[in-house]
Amino acid sequence: MTLKALIFDVDGTLAETEEAHRQAFNEIFNEDGLDWHWSVEDYRKLLKTTGGKERMQAHRSAIGSNVPTDAQIAEMHKRKTARYGDILASRLLSLRPGVSSLVEAARNAGLKVAVATTTNRPNVDALCQCCWGVDADQVFDVIAAGDEVQAKKPTPDVFLLALQRLGMTADQAIAFEDSLNGVRSAQSAGLRVLVTPSAYTDHEDFSDAEWVAANLRPPSLPSELLDAISPMEAGRRTG
Repeated sequence: MTLKALIFDVDGTLAETEEAHRQAFNEIFNEDGLDWHWSVEDYRKLLKTTGGKERMQAHRSAIGSNVPTDAQIAEMHKRKTARYGDILASRLLSLRPGVSSLVEAARNAGLKVAVATTTNRPNVDALCQCCWGVDADQVFDVIAAGDEVQAKKPTPDVFLLALQRLGMTADQAIAFEDSLNGVRSAQSAGLRVLVTPSAYTDHEDFSDAEWVAANLRPPSLPSELLDAISPMEAGRRTG
């Protein structure tokens, strides 16, 4: 079937955002006088749990505590989301190599571009404002976020929601991911997946993915995708 859409994960796939998330979490923990501080290694392990609130709950369980409560975690996560937005607004965060050119080329070729992410919509907007200077709905035709579905990755819910909003079947799209949970989610929705491992996921086993690439520049892209977005100007081949 003809390729009609590209569906992107956000954190780690569009940009290396996880350090900004980790910083935001730690600042909220400190603000609340909570004796938690997530190191890079801590966060690498915690990323196996998708969703910020779920991550805090997983950490609480791991240390054998009953505080903060779920209600407190939900409130803390709202403030963490706001802090993440502030961090992105106050510093330069670049898209990963090839992302901007691929999104532009896909749109110019008449393909739809979508987001399917476990993060919430404000975080998607914060990234798009930081990297594109506009809200997410000015970059992407469809946005499916983690706070809109019953279960987060590795379940297929968010990818199925994106496909529903696109009005397409799974064989008409390719998913772009950086994590094993993301690969499982997309494939469970019937999608083929191109993985670009990020700084926090480069240790994971992606042998089940259809394609694995270091970045989204044209030399790393599968021929089916290149054919769909051609002609691509030679100048874009450096990302």
